[in-house]
Amino acid sequence: MLRAILKGNKKSWDDYLPHIEFVYNRVVHKTTKMSPFESAYGFNPLNPLDLLPLPNVTFFIHKEGSSREEFIKKLHESVRDHI
Repeated sequence: MLRAILKGNKKSWDDYLPHIEFVYNRVVHKTTKMSPFESAYGFNPLNPLDLLPLPNVTFFIHKEGSSREEFIKKLHESVRDHI
């Protein structure tokens, strides 16, 4: 991953290391089916997009909200089982 990002600019590799570490720790791995950060702390770290304010949610109410809620609850239970 480091080599792909540097693209020949080997002198500044240490500038990229914190960003590469963040990405690596947030990527879901095939074996655990979760990210290394999530397996250690139980949640994924926030990224800048997570910090954006949410839009007015009254415009985005889904007609099948209760079934979606149930799906999310089951998904969270599944994740807990893999931790």
